Amino acid sequence: MGRLVAMSLVGISLALLGERFLALRNRLNASREIESIDLPNCHLIKGIEAGSEDIDILPNGLAFFSVGLKHPGLHSFAPDRPGGILMMDLNEKKPRALELRISRGFNLALFNPHGISTFIDDDGTVYLFVVNHPEFKSTVEIFKYEEEENSLLHIKTIKHELLPSVNDVVAIGPAHFYATNDHYFSDTFLKYLETYFNLHWANVVYYSPNEVKVVAEGFDSANGISISPNKKYIYVADILAHEIHVLEKHTNMNLTQLKVLKLDTLVDNLSIDPSSGDIWVGCHPNGQKLFVYDPNNPPSSEVLRIQNILTMKPTVTTVYANNGSVLQGSSVASVYDRKLLIGTLYHRALYCEL
Repeated sequence: MGRLVAMSLVGISLALLGERFLALRNRLNASREIESIDLPNCHLIKGIEAGSEDIDILPNGLAFFSVGLKHPGLHSFAPDRPGGILMMDLNEKKPRALELRISRGFNLALFNPHGISTFIDDDGTVYLFVVNHPEFKSTVEIFKYEEEENSLLHIKTIKHELLPSVNDVVAIGPAHFYATNDHYFSDTFLKYLETYFNLHWANVVYYSPNEVKVVAEGFDSANGISISPNKKYIYVADILAHEIHVLEKHTNMNLTQLKVLKLDTLVDNLSIDPSSGDIWVGCHPNGQKLFVYDPNNPPSSEVLRIQNILTMKPTVTTVYANNGSVLQGSSVASVYDRKLLIGTLYHRALYCEL
């Protein structure tokens, strides 16, 4: 009798593991292939060879790039080189990406930047918020952009128990932000288990010097986060659920979900066109190719433009798609004055004139 019970438990466990494996393949879109949709006026950006995971563009056309992310389980073309922040002036006829110098005292050797966000204070001061993973931990670094020196002055490092696995931030003040945790756990093995069993424990946290709190939860893997031009709504990408969540922001900084837009791709970072309110999304058509890297069958890239997301029927347009022959693993798309920048998780970056 005891052996029969044991065998039954083993059988149930194997069935559960098999079901979870098939479910994970579906969440990764493991069978999806895409047809390329090219843009006519594009070129690869010189100097970005190992990823530009996130991009944020100031209203004056200065674009910040987060480059060189390393992450457990992800491929890297420069595993021994620390990350950095690059800048490009999109007002120039032939803009170039140049690395910004960071002030002394900041540990550049362990700099591993992920999501980024800018905030302009009332006096014109520009702050750059950077998700950092030194030794694969999670911090949020706040820098002040020094325009005359074209450099970054490190202001503060933020660590908190409610920020165990930060993916992205959206700054709403000089020391205030919303952040996504793509996992509940900080331990790498527990993260794998959390993903495999689809626990939906990822969340969004509000941080200020006086208050830190969870303001939205129940995500499969909360990823990119952004804010509407009128500052009333927060947009959150749930990458493995293939969803964009629209949340209303209240005066106490709590968030209430208004709607969910379901898509057929893994949505990564979200960028807002301030003139139209359109959401530009860097996407991964096939997540399995992203995480199991094969140079002969590389991950593809996809850029979506979402118009009128607050209406009953938003318009979703595929602006760019590539099978990996040009761009592998697109993670962000940002626009300024009919110029489009497309960054990737660990590959190159693309500059296009629309």
